[in-house]
Amino acid sequence: MDKFARNYLIGLITVLAMGFLWYWSSQDSRVTEINDRLALDSQLASYPFPFRVESLENGIAIMNSPRSAEVPAMRFLRTAFPELSKTAVDHPEMMKAQDTLAETQSRAAELVRSFPDVNNVRWVIDERWFNEHGVFLNLEN
Repeated sequence: MDKFARNYLIGLITVLAMGFLWYWSSQDSRVTEINDRLALDSQLASYPFPFRVESLENGIAIMNSPRSAEVPAMRFLRTAFPELSKTAVDHPEMMKAQDTLAETQSRAAELVRSFPDVNNVRWVIDERWFNEHGVFLNLEN
């Protein structure tokens, strides 16, 4: 290996190592701990949407949500449960799915609030989840 290639390789490895160290050090261990607890809950683990904490600042946990004022629960339910895709909003199965979503999201918030350093939960729509499921939201950020 010539001198240029060796120096280039050393530089590349250094940059990659620094990037990895920055990424690793920027991960909030508290958020990881809370998310690990959420992952252990059987009700949450069996639900098709992964409720997770994105960040924790000043006692406020920012959590992913499959619904918001701009994205109604129906859009999520019809995506997560294809068998409901043509079901009317007032159909008993759709009503049951809405209740289950509300219960599951409440359970996630309850678990997160059980941590002593969490005072409140703020929900943000999980655009990435929708994108991964072929739904591209037209939200203004």
